[in-house]
Amino acid sequence: MATSTAEPTAVKADGKAPVIIDLGKHRRKRIKGLRKGKGRLTQEVSGCIEELKASGAIPANAQPVIVVVREKRRRLTSLLPGL
Repeated sequence: MATSTAEPTAVKADGKAPVIIDLGKHRRKRIKGLRKGKGRLTQEVSGCIEELKASGAIPANAQPVIVVVREKRRRLTSLLPGL
């Protein structure tokens, strides 16, 4: 499991700052589950947001959340047998 880092960005004029959560690299299947609102990555994002709210790093009414997840590269050896 990759470590997730969350870092609030600079506060805008209206007082709301987007929260950026970087989850690192994960498999395609987990990313699809995150898009659907299911699975381990969704639970990880929810837990991270709750932790930031509890510590006071972000306000309880923070609205915009940006989640950054990169897809792991496929290994070519498994796609091309015999090479």
